[in-house]
Amino acid sequence: MAFRNALGSFATGVTIVTTTDTQGLPVGMTASSFNSVSLEPPLVLWSIDKSANCFDVFNQCNHFAIHVLAEQQQPLSDLFGRPGPQNKFAQINTTKGLHGSPILPEYNSLFECTLEHRYEGGDHIILVGRVHRFDQRHGNPLLFHGGRYRHLKD
Repeated sequence: MAFRNALGSFATGVTIVTTTDTQGLPVGMTASSFNSVSLEPPLVLWSIDKSANCFDVFNQCNHFAIHVLAEQQQPLSDLFGRPGPQNKFAQINTTKGLHGSPILPEYNSLFECTLEHRYEGGDHIILVGRVHRFDQRHGNPLLFHGGRYRHLKD
């Protein structure tokens, strides 16, 4: 627990990662383990806990979309952060992305990716994605620090 608390001193952005399962149903989860890897080629990474309910879907997917959340999207982060099989997309009008991943209507930035590499990382799997399309809107990001949400103050 002390190690986890120490990691919590690093402020991160909050993302929702989406994909589809083998039957084409949307799957998504909140993740704060997002980072850039390379500008050329454009690569990003995120990681998923092996005990996550949607681990099997993400561990087998070839495409995913990463939505960087804006500060007003804390309720959406909470929804996608809940464990369980409930349909998190029931009240959300998504569109299909470049490779079929569900695209949320609101975000600060969006990265549509194909899986480039998958690495073992202890109790997590690290997924590296090649960015094929991205979009950026301008707004303040939703942040996570010290075990709770934070907002930028200029």
